[in-house]
Amino acid sequence: MQQVFTAFNELYTTELHSTTRCQEGAVNQYRVCAESLRNEGNGPFILHHGKPTKNVAVLFHGLSDSPYFMRALAAVLHDRGFTVVVPLLPGHGLRQADAAMEDSQLAERWQQHVEDIMALSQPLGERFFVGGFSTGGALAVDHYLDAPEDIAGLMLFSGALALTDNAETMHKIWGIKTLAKLIDGDYETHGPNPYKYPAVAGFAGLELMDVIRSIRTRLEEGQRIKVPVFAAHSQADNTTPIKGVKRLLEFADGTNTFFEIDKEYDLCHADLPLNRKLVADMHFKTNMVNAQERCAVPKANPLYRQMIFMLEAFVSAHTEITPGLQDSNRPRPYISYDDFKQATGK
Repeated sequence: MQQVFTAFNELYTTELHSTTRCQEGAVNQYRVCAESLRNEGNGPFILHHGKPTKNVAVLFHGLSDSPYFMRALAAVLHDRGFTVVVPLLPGHGLRQADAAMEDSQLAERWQQHVEDIMALSQPLGERFFVGGFSTGGALAVDHYLDAPEDIAGLMLFSGALALTDNAETMHKIWGIKTLAKLIDGDYETHGPNPYKYPAVAGFAGLELMDVIRSIRTRLEEGQRIKVPVFAAHSQADNTTPIKGVKRLLEFADGTNTFFEIDKEYDLCHADLPLNRKLVADMHFKTNMVNAQERCAVPKANPLYRQMIFMLEAFVSAHTEITPGLQDSNRPRPYISYDDFKQATGK
């Protein structure tokens, strides 16, 4: 275990230029902190059991946010016996991120970081599930298509497999990345949320679109996803439309679980991985935004408990962990929230 912790720290010493001792500690958690980070909550971490485990989950956060948004999901999987690695993507969680968010190799840096994390995590266990939120989900799929033999399953939360029609159209315009850098100007990292940048850099969004198009190309050329996929997505997601993950599942041959949240819940993109505690601990400065604007203020996912129920059922179906009472009905090849309500009467 210490070998992995050392490698983890060394990776971020290079990425963040230096690391420091974290002021807050927790049992069975290894964390990396640095002066260059906005605060300790933006740092990467590993939840462990003091020894290698059968199953390992690697969860990547989304564009403009940080590992903080993966805390609750990581804790659920850790409680199920997983070792959980939650990295910090290049350009994120920083006090100053202007140069990083304008790096012409930003997408390649993300992809290399995913590869580095997966490589150094190998001693932590035997079977690896990779996933994440939004951009993190896209990078997980991208990595799977590059190295499918090393992955036992995918876990996608609001996976960014499609962007808005406007964003996708803009991506096709020659020279748009240069223009995006000019429009982004001096990228602001400080805002109402201590664990998330106040806006998504336009250039970074175009870099994400590069990853999404690469995924589509490989799937359309014949690659298939042959491991089980867990996907949770809101029909009301206007940032990464649900059609992206639905299209992805058409190329997935495994026993997949799709937790589709009805539009009537009006669940915003960034709120899907949030429970009440994460929202409360965020100490979001509501006075800095227009609280009447849709999605301006973080809110807990109203179906968070049901989503976790389905995630735990997925885990029980695809690992050797003994299922609990709530997992007696294993997921069918394709299961939605409507199936969940019918099965549980909730």
